[in-house]
Amino acid sequence: MSGDESVAAAACLLDESLSVETKADFLSALAQKGETADEIAAFARFLRGKAIAPPVDTALRNGGILDVVGTGGDRAGTFNISTAASLVAASAGVKVAKHGNRAVTCQTGSADVIEALGIPIDLPPEQAVSALRDHGFAFFFAPLYHPAFKHIAPVRRLCADRGQRTLFNYLGPLLNPVCPTAQVMGVPRPDLCEPLARVLQALGVRRGIVVCGRTGLATGAMYFDELSVLGDTTIAEFYQERGMHCSTLRPADFPMQPALLPDLQGGDRATNAETLRRVLRGDERGPKRDAVLLNAGAALFVADRVRTVADGWEAAAELIDSGRVWTKLEELRISR
Repeated sequence: MSGDESVAAAACLLDESLSVETKADFLSALAQKGETADEIAAFARFLRGKAIAPPVDTALRNGGILDVVGTGGDRAGTFNISTAASLVAASAGVKVAKHGNRAVTCQTGSADVIEALGIPIDLPPEQAVSALRDHGFAFFFAPLYHPAFKHIAPVRRLCADRGQRTLFNYLGPLLNPVCPTAQVMGVPRPDLCEPLARVLQALGVRRGIVVCGRTGLATGAMYFDELSVLGDTTIAEFYQERGMHCSTLRPADFPMQPALLPDLQGGDRATNAETLRRVLRGDERGPKRDAVLLNAGAALFVADRVRTVADGWEAAAELIDSGRVWTKLEELRISR
């Protein structure tokens, strides 16, 4: 579809006069055709325009704002690695605007675990921006910023009942109402890395990487939407002015412990919150820590705090072991 056709189609999805079945049939047909990067970008721009925009001032934006997020849907069942990496980045002085929701395709969503850690998830826009400015971290709870999605939720449920993935499996990480300037985005298939990186680029993200890691399994959940300590990670990296670079990151290049997918398994919100506490306090020294160090290293790299992901790994380890990450977590809890 052309840009205008994509915008018209997105508007139809919000039209209450059209049936849920008609909308679901359209999304299914679009998925079967295969969405292009231009189509995804057009839908994202349109839906961003319908969102409630937090009052982010120019100085805050010019200083750089990071989001670390996965699309979900990988069925790997890991704990909330991206959320842990976000908190490590915040402890390094990076402004992190975490956008997310409660669990949809996993047992514990980012909103669930953040809430269980005692960090507020439902601040009004002005207060969320103040938290971002003053404390370097704020959670932007998707339902508070995307009222138009009430018209789309029944369509997504019907598509899910049909076993049909849709465009909306990719859109969540693209709709952060803060419009971050830097982003680490995880996707569930390696062939999505470069197209989704081009979408982020088209949406104005200045620096980003899109990643997909191997789980080490031959069948089933072969990939997950994180940098992987279990196998190779496909990466599409871009700088707004310098084009796209695709590469493969290998565990052998890092001081990782041998691990299997069960070593990274998560659970309910209380279980995952306790896992994050143990990792961020420095008590957990096994593969879960390695997974957080690797993904936090990538976050620090994209936020331009280190020169390489390997340097970011070392910086993240120092942040945890020095107590700075735990201090940041306590600060975010007290500031509610």
